Amino acid sequence: MMGIGGFTPLNGFMNYADWRGVCAGMTMSSGLFWPIPITLSVSRETADSFKTGSDIALIDPDDGSAIATMVVTEKYSIDKAHECATVFHTADPDHPGVKMVMEQGEINIAGPVKVLSQGGFPEKYGELFMSPQETRQMFQSMGWSKVAAFQTRNPMHRSHEYLAKVAIEVCDGVLIHSLLGNLKPGDIPADVRTRAIATLTENYFVKKTVVQAGYPLDMRYAGPREALLHALFRQNYGCSHLIVGRDHAGVGSYYGPFDAHHIFDKIPKGSLETQPLKIDWTFWCYRCGGMASARTCPHKDEDRLLLSGTKLRKMLSEGSAVPAEFSRPEVLEVLRAYYGGLAEHEKVEVKLSGHSAK
Repeated sequence: MMGIGGFTPLNGFMNYADWRGVCAGMTMSSGLFWPIPITLSVSRETADSFKTGSDIALIDPDDGSAIATMVVTEKYSIDKAHECATVFHTADPDHPGVKMVMEQGEINIAGPVKVLSQGGFPEKYGELFMSPQETRQMFQSMGWSKVAAFQTRNPMHRSHEYLAKVAIEVCDGVLIHSLLGNLKPGDIPADVRTRAIATLTENYFVKKTVVQAGYPLDMRYAGPREALLHALFRQNYGCSHLIVGRDHAGVGSYYGPFDAHHIFDKIPKGSLETQPLKIDWTFWCYRCGGMASARTCPHKDEDRLLLSGTKLRKMLSEGSAVPAEFSRPEVLEVLRAYYGGLAEHEKVEVKLSGHSAK
């Protein structure tokens, strides 16, 4: 994300002052708004093997190639529990973001980074992998100035489709922006997800109102704070708005369904150029005869089919029937082929929890 300009103006991993400021008040020592620490952690043994001021190489763990060089300007230890409490609002080790932080090395190293490689993303994903410069050029060529980003780590079901189409009504177009980094067990891989999205947009969207691209970042499942990060780096990609629906970037029941809406109202004015496009709980209403939201549908819960990516994954993983109101048939064909091809040891039980269980 640094190398392609996704995290501009960051040019390296954060030092202690920046880490402390971002955790406590979402502000770096320079005064720059930033909602989640961007740090590099190593073991104490590794940190002891070089001195401050050293030039080091950052290595791809998969193939051993150097993906960047870095000048180490600072080495420091952190209070991981404090980072988890401020960023994730929990220290529960079952939270996947907390687990990630607690398993990191004891020492953070800071300093500017010179990126040498894009980690194989362009080769693996082809035209889907786009830099901020490329998306901005694409929007300009299409005549788009008002662009909404739709953040996704899931294939798009009918509720996602509805959110995107609401945004198209008020914007020039929508960038369906898929995460290409690591997910939690049971999530659908990026290549399968993007094929499913492609067949949806080909069959159910007006041409030149939506484009799909991917970005190289892992999910943190930090809920409200991650929603702010998603908006922040979409500025670099040229998006004026970010679609923020129910439980954006959440997991389980750690966050309220609309905490990610409310946090945009709590940050200082001018912190972000990209603004939230807040959309209420969406569902299929049998009495309305179509997709609706809590703001537009007057009917009761028993008339509504609540949709979620977790519910869809659970139905598909168990081989259950999926209602037509839940997902488009062309999308289901792609997803069923994926689940049908999984070996027994590759299958992960999907459990409903939090808002997905309702």
